[in-house]
Amino acid sequence: MKIRDLLKAQSIVINAHVASKDEAISKMIDLHEAAGNLTDKQVYLEGILKRESEGTTAIGEGVAIPHCKSDAVKAPGLVAMTVPEGVDYGAPDGKASDLLFMIAAPMDGDVHIDVLAKMMTLLMDMDLRKSLLASQSGEEFLDVLNKAEAEKFPEEADAQEDTAAKAGAYRILAVTACPTGIAHTYMAAEALNLKAEEMGIPIKVETNGSGGAKNELTAEEIAAAEAIIVAADKQVAMNRFAGKKVYKTKVADGINKPEELINAALSDDCPVYEADAAVEEAAVSVDDESLGRKIYKSLMNGVSYMLPFVIGGGIMIALAFLIDTIAGAPRDGDFGTYTAAAAFFKGVGGVAFGFMLPVLAGFIAESIADRPGLAVGFTGGSLAAIGATFAAPGGDGAAVSGFLGALFAGFVGGLIVKLLNKIFAKAPDFVQRMMPVLIIPLLGITLMGLIMCAINPVIGMLNNGLSHALESMGNSSAILLGCIVAGMMAIDMGGPFNKAAYVFGVGMLASGNYSIMAAVMVGGMIPPIAIALATTFFKNRWTDTELKSGPVNYIMGLCFITEGAIPYAAADPLRVIPSCIVGSAVGGALSMAFGCQLMAPHGGIFVFPVVQNVLGYIIALLVGSAVGMIMLALLKKKQPAG
Repeated sequence: MKIRDLLKAQSIVINAHVASKDEAISKMIDLHEAAGNLTDKQVYLEGILKRESEGTTAIGEGVAIPHCKSDAVKAPGLVAMTVPEGVDYGAPDGKASDLLFMIAAPMDGDVHIDVLAKMMTLLMDMDLRKSLLASQSGEEFLDVLNKAEAEKFPEEADAQEDTAAKAGAYRILAVTACPTGIAHTYMAAEALNLKAEEMGIPIKVETNGSGGAKNELTAEEIAAAEAIIVAADKQVAMNRFAGKKVYKTKVADGINKPEELINAALSDDCPVYEADAAVEEAAVSVDDESLGRKIYKSLMNGVSYMLPFVIGGGIMIALAFLIDTIAGAPRDGDFGTYTAAAAFFKGVGGVAFGFMLPVLAGFIAESIADRPGLAVGFTGGSLAAIGATFAAPGGDGAAVSGFLGALFAGFVGGLIVKLLNKIFAKAPDFVQRMMPVLIIPLLGITLMGLIMCAINPVIGMLNNGLSHALESMGNSSAILLGCIVAGMMAIDMGGPFNKAAYVFGVGMLASGNYSIMAAVMVGGMIPPIAIALATTFFKNRWTDTELKSGPVNYIMGLCFITEGAIPYAAADPLRVIPSCIVGSAVGGALSMAFGCQLMAPHGGIFVFPVVQNVLGYIIALLVGSAVGMIMLALLKKKQPAG
């Protein structure tokens, strides 16, 4: 949704005079009511105040963007206000806010996320903020913002803009995708867009993010393009590129080497992609991928599909415990289901969480053997979850192999399907037609059942041993473990070390150990927050561009998006990365020392209410971020004046 669809000139107040944050909120809610966006002004006010109680929506550098989803919102809308004197909005940098926007979003959909993301991107531009503050009327303010949005998001330009030329004018196309679809996907897209614009090369980038594919490439655009870049760490639709030059690489290269990718795709050496009818979405690479990279990509494919089940189910289970805690329920066998509300959240959340292992195994197998691997992998993951053995094929809970068993099932399931395809490769046509609907499901699931019944007792012993070892750790050992996993989150900020620590934390959730996930998340939140703090309080260590992007890292850090620190780490790795590692390690160690526990594998500050010992967790986050900031201040060199 475009910003200009939500914001009207009559919903903008220029040079407002407000004495407090509450008065500013009240005035902006009045604007929403006047625009007809609300059904109940008081209910919406309560929603805004509840969101503010979770943490200020001021992002620093004079900008505040209060927002909430509410049943009182009749239609999504945006209002704006400039306050020359500024108002104390509790900004992280201590500065008064003089440019305020308020987003009203209905309960259905995520319009506030889309608009908030666009606003954050646009307001990184210091010149745009100055122009908005200098506006003398709502019409001028809106015109400045509309122009900036059209320039920054050309793919959403109005239909009357030369659509015919737009459809066939792209010399190069690109697709970006990362396993979680949260940060790397969009950062790579932005880097490719900026570099292509600088090089004078028309480009269109499709993003395969957590919300699905956006800015999708059309058949006409693909036919007209000279080459395609696929910067992805998970499978993307490839057969549509048959006969075109395709340069495939990892998503991190899209962020760090955009010019190199563009030149390579346009070169005569770029290979032409040939579709494989047997494996519809087979990947093509400019290099022969190493075994380790193939394993990593398959694992991340499984993790990316697993996360929605774990996040949704985990938060619901945590809410069940929170409800029973508030109700004063006894901590016995019924805790978490003592009250009716808690029982609902625990029951539904438990069902969603229970899909974690089958989905993980299923989509690892799918990554290796495409769709035929799904059924085999899902079955293997389910057998790992119930602990199936030859003595108890239906599972009796005695040999549950859990997360490790599901990982094993996923990779073995994919290999089983590939082996069956190879065995029957020269079979008659009528046999080939039965392969996906009969032979592979029947033989694949049978073989998977035999293997898992044999291996579950062994992996189950290993899994139980690991869980018991973690539970029996002394305080000092637990603190050291928290230090290690949190520090790993900051080593490569979304790369293999980061993902290894994260997957380990998620795996421990399935085993009932929630302290490691807490240390992992605080370790991932600290790097961007430490950088944001350093750009706020030690401005002379950073370039003008880095200072402009600094406030955004408050939001990214609080939302557990470690990748916000990547541009800073890439610019000065020898100083930034060690600072972030030390800060994260300190935060993880303190989280363990305070006994913090987290059942949700994502969410950042939004899941703090369900953290066990949330006060200790906040202290761990603040201290770790402060340590990282201080190290950055000590290690970074001062920038030349002027």
